[in-house]
Amino acid sequence: MNSPLIQLLVLAGIAVFLILRLKSVLGTREGFEKPPLPQQQERKSRRDFEVIEGGPDRDITDHVAEDSPQAQTLAAMKRIEPTFSVTDFVQGARGAYEMIVMGFENGNLSEIEPLLAEDVFEAFVAGVSAREDQGLTVEAEFVGVRETSVLDAAFDKDSNKAEITMRFVGELTSVVRDRGGDIVEGNPNAVKRQKDTWTFSRVMGSDDPNWRLVATDG
Repeated sequence: MNSPLIQLLVLAGIAVFLILRLKSVLGTREGFEKPPLPQQQERKSRRDFEVIEGGPDRDITDHVAEDSPQAQTLAAMKRIEPTFSVTDFVQGARGAYEMIVMGFENGNLSEIEPLLAEDVFEAFVAGVSAREDQGLTVEAEFVGVRETSVLDAAFDKDSNKAEITMRFVGELTSVVRDRGGDIVEGNPNAVKRQKDTWTFSRVMGSDDPNWRLVATDG
């Protein structure tokens, strides 16, 4: 057998050997590559995801304890009116608190009348009138709300009437002056902290979207 033929056979053998080695290496899984999940494990993962989706309503549990009577009451309100948001209500109540406090302090009751139940409005009118009869005026400036929290909730399933009781801690400066302009109460440079417990009410599912202040307690 001549030399060129021998060399050709040797090269062919080497080529076959390299192809088999390369196939062996490419056919293995190494490093962080993971095998496909069995069908049973895939189904289990889907069930776990569904459980997470069906968890507690964060719109409620962000404001009251998950298993509390208040949480159950708020959930009953949302069943009657699915678009109701506790978070939006709390933010709205916070804004209403500032408007009502400053409306009373400054005697601008017409601006806040739509936010008040009739008896609360009448009580505010009586308070402002008593000040005016004594010749007293109030100068106030709202600083901010330091605390806002849901204290309680009530819901009448027969009438769909809802009540939510809020706690506010507000800060403001306030002075009371007599007819001569002298300060008889307060300090314009001192921030006063004011704590209030207010109850707002509304009929769920009604066309009227406004919550009204129905009770106050300092």
